[in-house]
Amino acid sequence: MTNHHQLNYIEIPCQDLEATKTFFKHVFDWSFEDYGPDYCAFSKAGIDGGFFRSEQSMSSEQGSALLVLYSDNLEASQQQVTEFGGKICKATFEFPGGRRFHFREPSGNEFAIWSE
Repeated sequence: MTNHHQLNYIEIPCQDLEATKTFFKHVFDWSFEDYGPDYCAFSKAGIDGGFFRSEQSMSSEQGSALLVLYSDNLEASQQQVTEFGGKICKATFEFPGGRRFHFREPSGNEFAIWSE
């Protein structure tokens, strides 16, 4: 199978690189590699990418793409998100095929987690 025209990498704005790296390492077991003081790459996330220092953040209400992670246990994932500094911004709700909630990580970026 070819990777031609497939999503390959994503870059996300980040207000606090250290807090964001700590959050994603502890909650989702992502790995990081720093490239100077204003950029870090991540892996083990399903798609590789990076965080770049910015005062901006992603929000679906402002038209940003919503990155959605999958969980085998939605309640346990929500507990980990809040335990490590994430803030729930949309409580768990049902949709055809599953349930999900939205959260903001320490730099203010909105993500969602879903489960069947």
